[in-house]
Amino acid sequence: MDLHDIAARLAVPVEEVERVAQLAGDRPSVPLPARADAPELLDRLAVRPDDAAEVMQGWPDPSSPLWTPELRWLLDRSIALVHADLGGHGWLSPGPELPRERGPAWRHLYVYAYLALVDVARGYHRDHGVPDDVSWRSLADLGRNLAIDRRMRGEGWPVMQSWLTLHVRGSIYELGRLQHHRGDTAIGLHVPDAGPLTPEAVVASLDEARAFFARHFPDEPYTAFSCGSWLLDPQLREYLPEGSNIVRFQQMFELVPYEEKDGPDADVEVLRFVFRTLSTPLDQLPRRTALQRAIVDHLRAGRHWHWRHGRFPI
Repeated sequence: MDLHDIAARLAVPVEEVERVAQLAGDRPSVPLPARADAPELLDRLAVRPDDAAEVMQGWPDPSSPLWTPELRWLLDRSIALVHADLGGHGWLSPGPELPRERGPAWRHLYVYAYLALVDVARGYHRDHGVPDDVSWRSLADLGRNLAIDRRMRGEGWPVMQSWLTLHVRGSIYELGRLQHHRGDTAIGLHVPDAGPLTPEAVVASLDEARAFFARHFPDEPYTAFSCGSWLLDPQLREYLPEGSNIVRFQQMFELVPYEEKDGPDADVEVLRFVFRTLSTPLDQLPRRTALQRAIVDHLRAGRHWHWRHGRFPI
């Protein structure tokens, strides 16, 4: 198919279609699991029943009228693109942001790409001796992110579709309270939406990670843990008590000097993670917790949150 025609039919810039074609190249795609096996797989990946029903509704059956030639082309090339970077740990977009209101095939195209690559990721995990429970727990971040996107009424997915490529490339491992991200010399830390960020849970996760990476990735000489997040913004200490979980998490890190454009827009990200909305007016956001009150009061005062980077030795 002509790439300009594909882009027009997908209602996306042609440059994004050309990027997918270039990165995927002539590499073979990977088939999806059989439709009959999909419900059990979705359950293993912690996909909620309402999200699973939508995924099954749009399933890419060969005879499905939902799947136009351009959608099938994008699914095939997106799978090949991500598969080509198996073992990679950089941020990777699997394809252009789609007009998801067009229906379940459009809404979940990158979910189908993820499902096709689950067996690939599991094979990569086995090659590195990763235990089954860690493998499935890490890959089950799909269900968590679909639930968040549903809560956000579709506002969350454009970021999540790239984030989830890390899991199926063997880069993200959920070990206790934190997710650990393979890198160059540092293990990146991510904080999933999974309960209180207690110091005890953080320490246990770090201890597990030290043993995990030494055992399963011995050729990767990590010297530090690192994190990039609005959670590390020292401005939070103006609002939160010294003994709060977030402040105690911050105290573990040595921050690098702040640069305004070094990372995503923290004002957007703090709304995404604290309130799970990007469009609700500030005066309508809940104020039940000290953190919620801090976020709202700071923004209503015309101030901005900062995305900060920090690290500490392994």
